[in-house]
Amino acid sequence: MTPELRALFPITQRAIYLNHAAVSPLPIPAIEAVESQLRDVHKNGSLNFRDWLGIKESARGLLSQLLNARPEQVAFTRNTSDGLSTVANGLRWRSGDNIVTFKNEFPSNIYPWLRLTQTAGVELRTCDEHNGRIDLDELTGLVNQQTRIIAISHVQFASGFRVDLERLGTLARKHDALLVVDTIQALGVVPTDVQGQLIDVAAGGGHKWLLSPEGTGYLFLSDRARERIEPTLVGWVSVPHPEDHFNWDQGWNEGALAWETGTGPAALFYGLEASLRLIRYQGVRRIQKYLKELTDYFCSQLDLRSYEIVSSRLENEQSQIVCIRHKGGIPAMELYSRLKQGRIITAPRGDRLRIAPHFYNNHEDIDALVAALP
Repeated sequence: MTPELRALFPITQRAIYLNHAAVSPLPIPAIEAVESQLRDVHKNGSLNFRDWLGIKESARGLLSQLLNARPEQVAFTRNTSDGLSTVANGLRWRSGDNIVTFKNEFPSNIYPWLRLTQTAGVELRTCDEHNGRIDLDELTGLVNQQTRIIAISHVQFASGFRVDLERLGTLARKHDALLVVDTIQALGVVPTDVQGQLIDVAAGGGHKWLLSPEGTGYLFLSDRARERIEPTLVGWVSVPHPEDHFNWDQGWNEGALAWETGTGPAALFYGLEASLRLIRYQGVRRIQKYLKELTDYFCSQLDLRSYEIVSSRLENEQSQIVCIRHKGGIPAMELYSRLKQGRIITAPRGDRLRIAPHFYNNHEDIDALVAALP
């Protein structure tokens, strides 16, 4: 992490920001890109709209590279919830089908499946958390021949636990199920390979680790997922030739592109594209290595007499998120409030405090956090 890189995030002049698992501050290039598109509209109206589409496609290409997917397999949505809901609604369910997931998933990865238990006779099977971990043996034991979907987050929002996706992908294929992954807490800082990890569906948003504006969600569909899931919300750009306005016999776009309905947030795509270029320049594996070193440093400096590290720090389970709990009973909300008064921004999640640094944070930030913890 260089001073030049840190300078792209002016928030560092006012606060120590360690809450990238919620909403990340936008880097200067993203802000300038968004403003450039808005200024273009202000001055020229729609004159340069094809340039806007070009930036959108550039962002799609960068996003598909991060996922190791083909561009036509990646659609833009508003957020993670939209992506997962369209998958839940687009499958043809049979009474007796089941979905296997983790009990403490973020609600975006619970509500779409929970609704199916009320409307389609689908069973929702969940495994528990054990000391900040998911027991994959317990989770895989819930899978049977009636399982249609295994739904999981790559990295858990309230513990930082990182899941072995390839193991779950192999299991899903064995049972002819789909592996559906919420990637919002991983993409950009944890290597993600939809092909190598046998992911069928990946949904997420740009406003966390991708350092992008809210409203820049994405949905990846594998070829086998595309064969099984129908687009249920469509519009004028869901077809191959959207400007052929009166040709209603085109059929849907290939891949996930049928899931894009109409005019999108062009200015936000400019911001997304700029931030994705920044992440590509840094390199995801390099970012992951740096954040491992930084979070290891935090754990080594933490007063273990007063604090418990909830997050697994095992090599194949750790992530860039570290959650801690005060042994003396100080609530996470109180810890969060005290730190916020000192302009150190973290997040309370249940009974634990979540620390989530990004690549522009440094050891001095961690030292200040440790010194401020009561």
